[in-house]
Amino acid sequence: MSAPPVVPLFPLPNLVLFPGQVLPLYVFEARYRALLVRVQETGEPFGIVRVRETSNESNLPFHERVSKVGTYAHLMQAQGHEDGTSSIIVVGGDRFQIQDFDLSEPYLSATVQDWPLEPDPLGLPATEAVARRLLADLLRLRPSDAAAIRDNAPDEPLLLASFAAALLPLTPEQREAALEGKTLLDRLDVLISTVPAGARELN
Repeated sequence: MSAPPVVPLFPLPNLVLFPGQVLPLYVFEARYRALLVRVQETGEPFGIVRVRETSNESNLPFHERVSKVGTYAHLMQAQGHEDGTSSIIVVGGDRFQIQDFDLSEPYLSATVQDWPLEPDPLGLPATEAVARRLLADLLRLRPSDAAAIRDNAPDEPLLLASFAAALLPLTPEQREAALEGKTLLDRLDVLISTVPAGARELN
């Protein structure tokens, strides 16, 4: 589905959503209830962007404290509650770059441009090899979870990168740096670079 000209945004403190990741959210603020109504009526995705600084950390306007890169969130489930709040589940789609913010709605919106990954210059075999290395590093880092990681790790390198990003002890800045990689190989390299030296597979 092509992106709408203006995408509603759901900024979250220090959260970076990756493609294929499943994210539960609790919608309680009036502005995000309005966003949810729009999404349910249109079927369009909304955008997840990271709040880089809270109001306690900066006096900048809200839209100047959020990241300019985000991920489309596709609504999978929504359960409304008697008090007007909702519990929803979304799945991450492609990433985008914000071109300009729109402040005309109760919730923040933005004109965005799709930002697809560039082809890996070394080809798929090299990308798959690096993905396998990342998985090996993850298994070394979390040996007590090794069986569950093996059972649940996706085969596709793109989804494996997202899977690893959810399990590695990353800072919000490192997560965003991984999301911003020009190619999938760049993303995988960023993730591998965050693995503590003692858990890394030797080249």
